[in-house]
Amino acid sequence: MSYSNNHGSSTRDLDISTLDAFSTNSDPGKFGRMFPNLPALQVSDAKLADLAASMLDQPGTAPSGDNGTIPAGFTYLGQFVDHDLTLDTTPISDQATDPTITENFRTPALDLDSLYGDGPGVRPELYARKSRTPYGPSNKFLLGVTLPSEEQDIPNPLPNDLPRNRVGRPLIGDERNDENLVVAQTHLAFLKFHNAVIDFLSSNRPDLTGADQYTEARRIVAWHYQWIVLFDFVERLTEPGLIRKIKHEGRRFYRFKTTPFMPVEFSAAAYRLGHSMVRQVYDFNRVFREGGLTPATLRLLFGFTGKSGAIVGDLVNDPSVDPTPGIPGGKLASLPGNWIIDWRRFYDLGLDGTPVNASRLIDPKLASDLHSLPGESGLQGVLAFRNLKRGVQLRLPSGQAIAAFIGADLLSAGDLISGPDGAVVQEHGLQANTPLWYYILKEAEVLHGGQRLGPVGSTIIAETFLGLVHGDHGSFLWQRSNWRPELPGSDAGNFTMADLIKFVDDVNPIG
Repeated sequence: MSYSNNHGSSTRDLDISTLDAFSTNSDPGKFGRMFPNLPALQVSDAKLADLAASMLDQPGTAPSGDNGTIPAGFTYLGQFVDHDLTLDTTPISDQATDPTITENFRTPALDLDSLYGDGPGVRPELYARKSRTPYGPSNKFLLGVTLPSEEQDIPNPLPNDLPRNRVGRPLIGDERNDENLVVAQTHLAFLKFHNAVIDFLSSNRPDLTGADQYTEARRIVAWHYQWIVLFDFVERLTEPGLIRKIKHEGRRFYRFKTTPFMPVEFSAAAYRLGHSMVRQVYDFNRVFREGGLTPATLRLLFGFTGKSGAIVGDLVNDPSVDPTPGIPGGKLASLPGNWIIDWRRFYDLGLDGTPVNASRLIDPKLASDLHSLPGESGLQGVLAFRNLKRGVQLRLPSGQAIAAFIGADLLSAGDLISGPDGAVVQEHGLQANTPLWYYILKEAEVLHGGQRLGPVGSTIIAETFLGLVHGDHGSFLWQRSNWRPELPGSDAGNFTMADLIKFVDDVNPIG
């Protein structure tokens, strides 16, 4: 869900030759195929462009398009998870000349390397400084501070921004988590979660100090995060109980020899379901909401960041630095305090009656801002086209081919030609062989009213996530398969994203 010029073609994909070169999926960290023997679907750019243009959430604020079963925070937790799983740093030019060097440099595991980096010994700049000699990195993460917002009665700096260097760039394990303000605040929540676990251990395990304390805190954080992803996130997207069912019966389609790989059916199609969940506007906090100063639009959420927007640190008064359009003043030294998130509006915390932003339905409709990405022109500015085109480039099979292969009922031609987008499917004869990403979204819309995925999307998503966790030798599934969360939550033996926010105890810092 980035406005960067990499999105839709991006840091998490690779060249077709690489996929074929590593078809055995035996090389650690490589992308590969879940369904290697299915035929590729070829569709012309003209047909893809027409279909992409029809995939518009209009009007993007209509309550009928809301998915009340999935709070909006999960849209951006999904982006945070994506960045934890995937990173391909190979330049596009190198992919073209020598595709076999393209690797997934982010380990394909839910291990939070995007949060921890390589640890305080290698990345000390991510960690707070010890208060006593020797002044090395402590076991806690460094936090950034916000600017006062006097007009909104926020007179003091607050520890509610990412730590940043002198030019506003974030000091975090993966800079992509500063692409928009909700994913930045999500990353901050995990920084604070780790710090809260350090405090928890200091009180409950005083025998643990130094590196032993850090290692135990990182295990606790990672295992609870893995639990959240599998049972609070994936099962919202698919169906309750599916992860346990697959764990009991075994994965049928996502198989690997010893080390997990990243299936392109997941990264280039199924997991891009999150694009359809993006809202055009959000109630962000008491200031930026309906009835407040203004609702938080996507453009504003991207503008109040360092990677994609106006936060430039000491360069705020440098005339050579261009201002960010649409942001008051155009340049910011740090995040203003009036842009600190109110988590009650993004997760159902059960604390009061504050309305929760719903995600948008999982269907073939994307917010209007995703049809005109900043800094792009023509079809490159249309995220739906970029997703569809990428599927063709990577020779993904049709949705029908995968449905038949896994034994699922196929959507009928009547299902696929319903709605304005379906009319384009019919016009171009795509109802018999449909692009996988579109098919997965349409399957969710037709079978479950857009509230959750159908069988093709659910199979790819659930098997991939379960396999990635199980294949990680440091995960709770590998180390202790009967483990249950040990931190306090609303229900004993369970832990949700809402429980994490409440454990951090920084739900609504500006009131």
